[in-house]
Amino acid sequence: MDRRGAAHPRPGLPTVRGVHHLLGRFRAAKTPETFRAPLREQRTPRNVEVVIGVASVTFLMLLLGALSESPVLLLGLLVFLPAAASALCSVRQTKFVAAWIVLVVVVIVLLRHGDGRSWLNRSLMMLLTLALGAGSVYACHRRIRREDEMLRLRSTAAAIQRHILRPLPLLTDDVLVDGAYEPVQEDRLVGGDIYDVVESSWGTRVLIGDVQGKGLPAVGAAFAVVGAFREAAHQETTLTALVDPLDASAVRHNSYAAQTGDDERFVTALILNIDAHDDVQVINCGHIAPHVLHNATISTPALDSGVPLGLAELATEPATVEWFTFPAGATLLLTTDGLTETRGPDGTFYPVTERLTERVSLSPTVLPHALFDDANAYAGERGQHDDVAILSVRRSPFR
Repeated sequence: MDRRGAAHPRPGLPTVRGVHHLLGRFRAAKTPETFRAPLREQRTPRNVEVVIGVASVTFLMLLLGALSESPVLLLGLLVFLPAAASALCSVRQTKFVAAWIVLVVVVIVLLRHGDGRSWLNRSLMMLLTLALGAGSVYACHRRIRREDEMLRLRSTAAAIQRHILRPLPLLTDDVLVDGAYEPVQEDRLVGGDIYDVVESSWGTRVLIGDVQGKGLPAVGAAFAVVGAFREAAHQETTLTALVDPLDASAVRHNSYAAQTGDDERFVTALILNIDAHDDVQVINCGHIAPHVLHNATISTPALDSGVPLGLAELATEPATVEWFTFPAGATLLLTTDGLTETRGPDGTFYPVTERLTERVSLSPTVLPHALFDDANAYAGERGQHDDVAILSVRRSPFR
């Protein structure tokens, strides 16, 4: 490794294709069910459940009508059953419920005897039942169509967001990266925290960052920085040169945001280069320092905190490369302030080092999720207040 900040180029190392294939299947298994193509049966009750439910309600109404000697009055409640089915069932199931209720009402009305005035009332009851049944089928059709439209929109949004942040775990010839990523808005896949892993000719480049703000307003800046990183990581030989396009992407995004009335945002980030050597290159752009876990011990490299991306013009000195030791068999833990700034019910911050010490023996694939779950439990009713990203980076045993 060149101490001037450049990693030595290396020839392409063979990749274990079988491991990549298994990782691909593992990612698919971790994909939320909401964003797979769900079957209609997963969103509606089964046919047998509908039949049993309708038969039970009909029998109950008829029994109560016989006991109270006012069946026509209770039929007024029964005719609203198709409306309930339209909110829960498929169109075909709603048609069945509506047809069944119409049949029951017509049979009961025809079997009843009375004067002309009562026949008028019964005729109105049959017309009302028929109208409510037809309206329920139409309402169900509209609901299903809206659900399908929302499903297509969510699937499209999920595909776009998955291109912003690749599903974990990620494997290169140098490292295996796994972690926990939880946006503060639970119905989103991407928030203001970012990460990426790129295998280049000079080693594996790892990015973790935190966009100022949270939720959807921060996604634009996140996409800009991640896109610039993926391109520059393959082209720039040094980390100092790699940081320049990242900062430029944040500046350009802020210029666009100013034109549209959005807030300007900066991005704190750690950019690392990991290769076959024990020393790891890193540039800290105002981000939280990493933790190195090795032989049941935890160390935190003393890194200078630089200027966040998007604010390079305010810096008095250019970004500099630093080094720390990352030996074979060690795990590197990278986090965002969504973890470190989690507060308990009494307002105290989550003690990351203390809780990490208690879990230092956990495997790298389990540790990030264990920390996230523990932080949620620590917050209690306060809940998650910010996006959270926790990455474990382990020297790949497959090199």
